[in-house]
Amino acid sequence: MLDHSDYIVYVDESGDHGLVSIDADYPVFVLAYCIFDKQVYSQEIVPAVQSLKFKHFGHDVVLLHEREIRKAEGPFGFLVTAERRHEFMTDLNELVETSPFTLIATCIRKDRLTERYAYPQNPYHLALEYGLERLWSFLRQHQADLARTHVVFECRGRREDRELELEFRKVCSGKNYANEQFPFEIVFADKRTNSAGLQLADMVARPIGRHLLDPEQPNRVFELLRPKFYGDAMGRIDGLGLKCFP
Repeated sequence: MLDHSDYIVYVDESGDHGLVSIDADYPVFVLAYCIFDKQVYSQEIVPAVQSLKFKHFGHDVVLLHEREIRKAEGPFGFLVTAERRHEFMTDLNELVETSPFTLIATCIRKDRLTERYAYPQNPYHLALEYGLERLWSFLRQHQADLARTHVVFECRGRREDRELELEFRKVCSGKNYANEQFPFEIVFADKRTNSAGLQLADMVARPIGRHLLDPEQPNRVFELLRPKFYGDAMGRIDGLGLKCFP
């Protein structure tokens, strides 16, 4: 039996993976993998997320959702007030910036995919494979590739989860660029799960997609994330921590 890894990975998505009707304003599908050292996660990150919630809501039961925050909906309705929004967003950005984690994002340009290939592959499956390959590379670099690492996804639906698990196990069994066995274990979390890691992953996926679509557009969150991307010794992240295809 494999030992448990020192790392835990939380994954969230931005955009949809469908190819039938592509949103011209957001023709991208992004999977963001947030890699945490378990000790740092439990001792620093979870308390930091709870502190932010206690400060702004008085309790820690609320779930941080990027879409609701952006649109000031649900428990974030108070963000329609400019002063309150500024204070909350300042604290949230500081949380993202100071939280120690490594980021891998795999992004599929669906518009280019359908233009280039007569029979394009499922964008979710492509993003999954590219992400798991880079996760394995990161863990190997940190001498953690021989232990079991859990990769946590949010539930999307019974059929979708079944398809994802099947593809996940295919990649881990050797259907990858290295033809290696990846010692990863998939975990599904209910959408109402109050997981600090999943909530942080939810914060980062869309800003990455927006940056790839318009790199010249000011993007505060992406700039905070840039130092967190998995990269080489020279600090290069393209193709490593940030993989865009095609």
